[in-house]
Amino acid sequence: MITEILLGMGVGLALGLTGSGGVLAVPALMLGLGFTLPEAMPVSLISVGISSLLGSLDGLRQGLVRYRAAIVMAISGTLIAPLGIAASHVLPADILTSIFSILLLMVAIKMARQALQHYREQQGGVAHPLEFNCMLRPDTGRFEWNPKCFFTLSSIGGLSGFSSGLLGVGGGFLIVPGIRQFSNLNMHSIVATSLAVITLISTGTVIAALFHGAQITPQAWWFIGATCVGMVAGRKSAPLLSGQLLTLGFALLTSVVSMALLYKYMLPNFWS
Repeated sequence: MITEILLGMGVGLALGLTGSGGVLAVPALMLGLGFTLPEAMPVSLISVGISSLLGSLDGLRQGLVRYRAAIVMAISGTLIAPLGIAASHVLPADILTSIFSILLLMVAIKMARQALQHYREQQGGVAHPLEFNCMLRPDTGRFEWNPKCFFTLSSIGGLSGFSSGLLGVGGGFLIVPGIRQFSNLNMHSIVATSLAVITLISTGTVIAALFHGAQITPQAWWFIGATCVGMVAGRKSAPLLSGQLLTLGFALLTSVVSMALLYKYMLPNFWS
């Protein structure tokens, strides 16, 4: 029980701080509690979905959530998620684990480069690019909607929905770097908006996973509850940290988890 609580609180804390820490739920369940990937997927979705709901409500209260963008991404993700679920029933577990590990490493590198580039621009006095696919209106602080912005956010949502169904993760590890790459939204608003998208996508994906026969053990409910507690702590702590520090910290943590998964599950198969 203590292991489940500690791991769950760690995942919730990372999710609350970065908006994409839910990607750590599957590795925590597999490496820490001995779950297989098919066993970990529904537990991850439920823990991330419930805790993200708590985090997105806090973000709405603070006015950080860009809810129209969240709805667009969530609709796209919910429509695409069943394709991921169908693919997860076809692909072998070791292939899914390999895909997941490689995606983690790629995203970690991307987020670290974004944070370091932003830091160098600040130190050198270089301005950010004037145009992104999605720009905030200076008078309202909300996105200026046009076909390019709509397509960009829909694509981010669809990709996160597919990964949610395929790998049992909330999709925040794709949403956060995606919004950061294609918009001028600040990191704290990105985190809050990501949590709202994860909540909406996870709801539909959880229902679909349970419909396909997924089982939740009593051991897993301890993990789920602790994730919610960690989320609350993460949301309280997030305003105290800079966006660059949050991004770099998560990139480092994600890299470690990715390498651990590769070492445990891929290298033995490679050498065998």
